[in-house]
Amino acid sequence: MCEVETLCPECELPFDTQLPRRGFLQAMSAGAAVALAGGTAASSALAFDEKAPAERGTPKPAESLIKELHASLNDEQKKTLVLPWNHGADGKPSRHGMYNRPFQNQRIGDVYSKPQTELVDRILHAICNGEEGYRQITRAGKFDSSQSLVGCGAHIFGTPGDDTKFAWMFSGHHLTVRCDGNSEPGAAFGGPMYYGHTAKGDSTGNVYHFQTRRVQELFESLDAEQQAQAVASGNTEGADSVRFRAADAKLPGISAGSLSSDQKDLAGRVMQDLVAPFRKEDGDEVMEIVKKNGGMDKVHLSYYKDASSKDGDVKWHSWRVEGPGFVWNFRVLPHVHCFVNISSEFKTA
Repeated sequence: MCEVETLCPECELPFDTQLPRRGFLQAMSAGAAVALAGGTAASSALAFDEKAPAERGTPKPAESLIKELHASLNDEQKKTLVLPWNHGADGKPSRHGMYNRPFQNQRIGDVYSKPQTELVDRILHAICNGEEGYRQITRAGKFDSSQSLVGCGAHIFGTPGDDTKFAWMFSGHHLTVRCDGNSEPGAAFGGPMYYGHTAKGDSTGNVYHFQTRRVQELFESLDAEQQAQAVASGNTEGADSVRFRAADAKLPGISAGSLSSDQKDLAGRVMQDLVAPFRKEDGDEVMEIVKKNGGMDKVHLSYYKDASSKDGDVKWHSWRVEGPGFVWNFRVLPHVHCFVNISSEFKTA
């Protein structure tokens, strides 16, 4: 993939489009628990209005809708919106990137017709867990600084088909999600994923507050000795990366296998809440990969405190769930940034 860096408009934190760089931890309080055929599409797509569920017709699998979208594109559109499966540079496929803006700065409203834009919206719905999951992924339809669906990007890598590899990637501010029809077996969500929300991370106005609240609930269930083990002070190596560690590396934090039965139940609920915004088959695949890689007992939970923090009351600033082939890294304040990488065919760093 291309080695372009971008910035989060609010916090001006650079991160690599393939994997996030270091230094994005911020403070959190201890009590607070991601073209028209033959012409320009802009004028028609910008008139796009999201339809109510009943008006979208019979739901179809995302993969079928992606094939429809691909078939609707004219030759000019395909030149920039349909890219080779291995598009990218230095062995880093663009389809695996995590972007904080429309990929290649191509906005849906500038390159798709209104019917195509509606189809893109149906695909996005199809990879979400119902209307609530769609609300969370779209930040209540606001898409943060992308402002609307037409301010985001949607691209296809490869050629959608029954026996061909392909990936559909949707990108925008605080969001990179995809569907690949299991073109890469063992890779959950088709590769690394990124989501977030501009609203303050520990406020109920943040659509992902329920995830932070659940993780805080688990932290509060730990006794003093367990909390000391779970909190990793300082921005230690790997705290804000989704690269997999070496198989024999010691993981930070506390092992889910060492928890009491009640605490293990809470850890299970954390996992359920993490996958809740996404369609069932993706959530099921995540849990299948965890099981294949050794189960929940191999998963560690760590709470990171920023070494530069001068607030003695701050217990931790971000949290991380990590195991073999599994990273779910979540920063809470000043707003949510979440980076995810899960694979049963993982290669260690």
